[in-house]
Amino acid sequence: MSAVVVAVDGPAGSGKSSVSKATAASLGFSYLDTGAAYRALAWYCLERGIDTHGGDDLVESLSGFEYSIGTDPADYFVRVGDDDVTHDIREPRVTKIVSSVAKVPEVRQYLVDLFRGIIASNTSEGIIVEGRDITTVVAPDALVRILLTASEEARMGRRSAELTGVDASTTARELSSRDAQDSRVVDFMNAADGVTTIDSTDLDFDQTVQAVVSLVHSSMQNT
Repeated sequence: MSAVVVAVDGPAGSGKSSVSKATAASLGFSYLDTGAAYRALAWYCLERGIDTHGGDDLVESLSGFEYSIGTDPADYFVRVGDDDVTHDIREPRVTKIVSSVAKVPEVRQYLVDLFRGIIASNTSEGIIVEGRDITTVVAPDALVRILLTASEEARMGRRSAELTGVDASTTARELSSRDAQDSRVVDFMNAADGVTTIDSTDLDFDQTVQAVVSLVHSSMQNT
């Protein structure tokens, strides 16, 4: 594995993606958005009319799923084959079904293996890996393990600000629904043993990034 692995978990709207990306840029580390892979697979299935509700077709689709992602925080991209799907995977139609894709055990194991391969092949000083079960499943031996969270009100407000053309009540329903569905698969609301909780409810973006950067620096100095 890389010299330094930072694992970041958290619920929807906690800011884990944007904070992790900015932290990686600040530290000169690579950045891995694991949620993008689940979204990319959901997009891939939609484009090919593949049933995403746990049938054999979904598992079989993995053999043709050619996935790549940019781990340089300054050059982030998501591709499926020759298709750049960086923006497509954020469409509401993808968001609507990504939880049904992510709950399939064979899919999760396939992608966990993929994530571990990306971590192992990283050549920078470190890599920040963020998602839903990173501190407990993907990288349980990471030097730094963080649960990034915030109050439900703060998370809903931040998610609403990210989206255009979607009212606050719709955003709230979708965020709560996503958390409820994903929580059936993995616990990302409670910190496991050895995981540091950073609550950003009363922190702005820069303060949250600095909190993560400081924790990484402290952990590196103590090794």
